[in-house]
Amino acid sequence: MRRIGVVPGFAFLGRSANFEIGESVIAFRGGDPYALAILAGFLNTLKVALAGCVLATVLGVVLGVAGLSGNLLLASLVRAYVEFVRNTPLLLQLFFWIALAQAFPPPRRAISAFDALLLTNRGVYVPSLTVHGFTTWTWVTLVVVLIVTVAALRLARRDGAFHLRRSMLVVVLGIAAAAAAAPTTGASLDLDLPTLAGFNIRGGHVLTPEFAALLTGLVVKFAAAIAEIVRAGIQSVDRGQREAARAMGLREMQIMRLVVLPQAMRVITPLTTSSYLDLAKDSSLAVAIGYPDLVSVLNTTANTTGQSLEALTIMIGAYLVLNLSISFAMNLYNRRVVLRGATRA
Repeated sequence: MRRIGVVPGFAFLGRSANFEIGESVIAFRGGDPYALAILAGFLNTLKVALAGCVLATVLGVVLGVAGLSGNLLLASLVRAYVEFVRNTPLLLQLFFWIALAQAFPPPRRAISAFDALLLTNRGVYVPSLTVHGFTTWTWVTLVVVLIVTVAALRLARRDGAFHLRRSMLVVVLGIAAAAAAAPTTGASLDLDLPTLAGFNIRGGHVLTPEFAALLTGLVVKFAAAIAEIVRAGIQSVDRGQREAARAMGLREMQIMRLVVLPQAMRVITPLTTSSYLDLAKDSSLAVAIGYPDLVSVLNTTANTTGQSLEALTIMIGAYLVLNLSISFAMNLYNRRVVLRGATRA
């Protein structure tokens, strides 16, 4: 390796990278160190993994509850969606979504949705929030409001129990207080909507076709898995619990929120953790559709430096850190769920 100019080790991380990254959370341009390029790729992976986990959870819970609906048509549609998505390869789905994203019209003939979303072959344009005039006093005010909100949330607990309505009210009041206090410090928050101006689109935030296709594919795929987990968790709760709650006069929504879900979460949480880990690992398929994630950047790094073993080592270490962090956070949450269930028992 030395004879052909490839010296083992990680000294190459300080050398200049001779390639560009099309999309990055942090600023990067050709000539910056390889270490910065790898960090940009890792942050791209982290961004799509976190967004995918949140959106897949929301969609999966909705589908899981809808699948147990007494409406036969709705339940059948959910079952068909779950079976179709779970039994087709994720890579094939990603190819479909990227082909669809690239088939959208150019910006001057953009497809508008709800007058706030524009679909084009250059990306998906969504509304964005623009912050103006943030000062030191603004941050101090927001920190004080956050501390007061957290303290109020702790006081909202009664006898160690968590009350959803009371906590949501505290959070809403905290957001309202922050929104009311911020302008007094000179700060302002504006909603920037994407609009067609000539042959281009101005305003808003653009999601590149690659990112939009990858995120959509991950959310659609793992929402189906989470829907099955939620369905199984809810069905694991004994029917006698529901009947007892109805005998006490509780409505169906109250039964689901206060009786069924707290017990089902002890089944749902561990299985959902596995789905999160799979989602984070499967985000590496982004290399197949051109999204510059960690795998893509490290592949380019290995090709340009010849440090294949080192690049592979960094890749393994980065995914270990990401997945172990997700697992640690979910295990902490699972421990709280188990303890809360044990306290009630």
